[in-house]
Amino acid sequence: MKQRVLSLLSSTTEIIYALGCGDRLVGRSHECDYPEEVSELPICTIPKFNVDGTSREVDDEVKSLVQSALSIYYINEKLLKELKPDIIFTQSQCEVCAVSVSDVEKALNNITGLSSRVISVEPNSVEDIFNDILTIAEILNVRKKGKELVELIKAKIDSTEKIVYQKSSPSVATIEWIDPLMAAGNWVPQLIRVAGGKNLFGEAGKHSPWMKYNDLVEQDPEIIIVMPCGYDIKKTLIEIKTLESKKGWGSLKAVRNRNVYITDGNQFFNRPGPRIIESLEILLEIIHSDFSESKHIDSGWIKLN
Repeated sequence: MKQRVLSLLSSTTEIIYALGCGDRLVGRSHECDYPEEVSELPICTIPKFNVDGTSREVDDEVKSLVQSALSIYYINEKLLKELKPDIIFTQSQCEVCAVSVSDVEKALNNITGLSSRVISVEPNSVEDIFNDILTIAEILNVRKKGKELVELIKAKIDSTEKIVYQKSSPSVATIEWIDPLMAAGNWVPQLIRVAGGKNLFGEAGKHSPWMKYNDLVEQDPEIIIVMPCGYDIKKTLIEIKTLESKKGWGSLKAVRNRNVYITDGNQFFNRPGPRIIESLEILLEIIHSDFSESKHIDSGWIKLN
């Protein structure tokens, strides 16, 4: 009998499809929107905060829920019972970014007769992403496809490192949240290094750190890449005005030289799955444009005027 799989994390959904197992999915989270055919699946989660609010409003709402020891997502328990998943994929990395394993376990405790296996991933680095792919492939009984997918990503990393070998390494600041200011951590610093940049904020394998605007001014990066968690380019273009209005913004080296870039953080950098290949391509296009064709311009990134 075919496994009935529920994915409550966009990256695990993408991994499942990349492994050729998309037909096993019976449901998804509200954030799972790639590949396109996933939109046909029922949505099992809803955020409790206003996702259309400003960066500051979203941050305030989420922190208020967390401080009150409340989950920030609803899980549709009635739908969960109807779907009867054998396996549920979720995460334990960040209670803010997606439905947590504790949320899922609480929901299952409320449903009589449902004994789904809960698999939680916690990707903090590129190596963790590889391990998650292999783990999911093992669970779905497609071990060979998992190894092939990991080798494909590793080959992309190797080829990118060869392209930028012995090239200059411009200083790069990656911004994962605009107000309050947060730098990108986890796997992003590794991708910056592979793409030939010198990462200024955030450490590989560690959670994204909060930062102060003065930190940005003091470091005065040559390149600024904005990739807010959950935001596309259109939304980020609105939110970036908060930074543009700050004292000294226009004097930053990256701003003066028109080296500020807006990316689709939601579709690429915030998803630790197969599309870190595209994330790496975007970084290479930005950091070393003379060594790469700009095939992701407008769709994955734009230069801020």
